[in-house]
Amino acid sequence: MTALASGIVPVDVPAAALGGAEALRTPPAPVRTLSLLSLTTLVVGSMVGGGIFSLPQAFGRSTGVVGGLIAWGVAGLGMLMLARVFQTLSERRPDLETGIVAYAQVGFGAYPGFLSALGYWASAFLGLVTFLVLSQSTLGAFVPALGEGDTPASVALASVILWGVHALLLRGVKEATTLNTVVTFAKIVPIVVFVAVVAVAFRPDIFVANLMGAPEAGLADLFGQVRGTMLVVVFVFLGIEGASVYSRYARRREDVGRATLLGFAGVLALFMLVTVLSYGILPRAQLAALHNPSMAGVLEVAIGRPGAVFVSIGVLISVLGAYLSWSLLAAEVLSASAGTGLMPAFLARQNAAGAPAAALWLTNGAVFAVLVATLAAESALRLAIELTSAMSLVPYLLVAGYALKLSVSGEGYDGAPAARRRDLAVAALAALYAAGMLSAAGPKYWLLSALIYTPGTLLFWMARREQGRQSFIGTEWILAALSLGAFVAAILALCDGSIRL
Repeated sequence: MTALASGIVPVDVPAAALGGAEALRTPPAPVRTLSLLSLTTLVVGSMVGGGIFSLPQAFGRSTGVVGGLIAWGVAGLGMLMLARVFQTLSERRPDLETGIVAYAQVGFGAYPGFLSALGYWASAFLGLVTFLVLSQSTLGAFVPALGEGDTPASVALASVILWGVHALLLRGVKEATTLNTVVTFAKIVPIVVFVAVVAVAFRPDIFVANLMGAPEAGLADLFGQVRGTMLVVVFVFLGIEGASVYSRYARRREDVGRATLLGFAGVLALFMLVTVLSYGILPRAQLAALHNPSMAGVLEVAIGRPGAVFVSIGVLISVLGAYLSWSLLAAEVLSASAGTGLMPAFLARQNAAGAPAAALWLTNGAVFAVLVATLAAESALRLAIELTSAMSLVPYLLVAGYALKLSVSGEGYDGAPAARRRDLAVAALAALYAAGMLSAAGPKYWLLSALIYTPGTLLFWMARREQGRQSFIGTEWILAALSLGAFVAAILALCDGSIRL
């Protein structure tokens, strides 16, 4: 997921729209400049990030070859359905400029819209934590004091990066074309080299031994293995909506679907190759014990220490370069949501340099707090990745739910029954997938998510008070009560040790 994939664009919204279901302002006709290649690049660039470099260890920890292939199949189908949902909504409701947030707000009301905005913002700032931890873990392979990004020294160095970028963004630095070009090159080249080298070094005997993930593994064991990978695969697929969100800029409308399929197929192939080929280099137990980024460890086994150095350099350039885009994305979510009345007005304010200062301070303050909290985590990188994924699922579920609501009601489908039936099936599968991933996340991540959703609701209360509106209406009270109950349960569970970070 990158800033290009967010679909969050600040717009002026009539006061009447702040309640939720009213139509937002229709935007002016966009200039259609994006070609099929440009749209495909959006999809690839949105999805290929730091997560791919940790796939060998993440899958080795949870499953074997068969379970890995099942996991990619399930996640691939589910995320493709979500991408098609974004495409459908961009065609049926081109007036909803703020993407994920607007779909939830118009479809289900102000508070669900806020929860979508808060969840999407949280997944963005938690993604920043993931980048920082991964960068420190990468350096930790050469500087032992940094460990796996979970030592006081690594948190201190990560904090220097965090506040350094913060100071840069406050000065209004919003674009870095040359940097983005270098980042794209840096993250693709190591992956392609990795696949080529590991394919040559591939050992069939090790691969066969890793097939089932464990001796005598049955179907029940296989289900548990697959479930253990789900939040990881959700994380690496974040951003698949990139082309769909920008469909209104496409030269040809039909290119949007093609770009999504082409980009998705290419990235899925890379993910699967990195995962599956690694099972032919090391036994599963050794894959699980690799230092992250684990692609470096696998390549080191294949060609020696230069392989680890090569991948590590690519990871650092990729992660630290992408950090700028994710910082802007997180602040943009808050700023745009304030523009639609879901967040307090102060979050939309800009400083003299044109930077959303308040949104940046809140975002980077949250990043710093979670970064410090990772010192208490069993695995800082795993916590950051899986919590990022868990927070993204509520916004995705609400988007799929809105698409399902449109297709069931028939709104916008006059004279197109076939399209309505197709979109109904796609939306149902997308909603089922998002709900299934939430279930797979388990109680631990439901409770940890409440530690963000419940305090974050204070922002919604502040916004409604500014507008002289009632905080919650109807079933929104139930959602707020459930969130508060989960928050209290999370605090108690952390205190008595029944859940651990």
